[in-house]
Amino acid sequence: MAMAKSRSKAKSRRKAKSKAKRKTKAKAKRKTKRRTKAKAKRKTKAKAKRKTKRRTKAKAKRKTKRRTKAKAKRKTKRRTKAKAKRKTKRKTKAKAKRKTKRRTKAKAKRKTKRKTKVKRKVKAKAKRKTKRKVKSKRKPNPAFMRPLTPDADLAAVVGSKPLPRTEITKKLWDYIKRHKLQDNVNRRNINADEKLRKVFGGKRQVSMFEMTKLVSKHVT
Repeated sequence: MAMAKSRSKAKSRRKAKSKAKRKTKAKAKRKTKRRTKAKAKRKTKAKAKRKTKRRTKAKAKRKTKRRTKAKAKRKTKRRTKAKAKRKTKRKTKAKAKRKTKRRTKAKAKRKTKRKTKVKRKVKAKAKRKTKRKVKSKRKPNPAFMRPLTPDADLAAVVGSKPLPRTEITKKLWDYIKRHKLQDNVNRRNINADEKLRKVFGGKRQVSMFEMTKLVSKHVT
């Protein structure tokens, strides 16, 4: 009976030992499982973190790239605009310069043309004047240059020598001017003195045209 008791005790011990072993094993298994799970979790977390980091980095990179690109684009745009502006300014300036040059040239041309025209006109006028002068220079009529003999009454004024009609008229006018016989009010009238009264047929005053007619009666 004691033997049976000791056997059952040993069996109970083994059973308890086996149970404890299983318990320890299960505990270790759970622990390992938890550890593996935690490790996997940490790994996943780290992976996610890295992924997020990469994504953030890539995003930031893309953003920076876009910004740089946009900045470069704006800069290029500004430069192109400024260049176009300068080009337009130069073109406008050059155009204005050419226009001014053409205007100045045209003005100078017109001025020269006007001057030439005026010169030609003056030349033509002078030519016409010279032509008229040359034309007006006529040969005296031989009848006027024929010597005429004054009678006694006229000889007292112009002299007794035979003279052309023009010379007689000249000497007669010299006599009138010397003796101041022209009328002060009407200069066309001649106031006769004693010598001239005989030539004028006893008239005290005669006109210039009448005088020529009266003088022609006293020459032969």
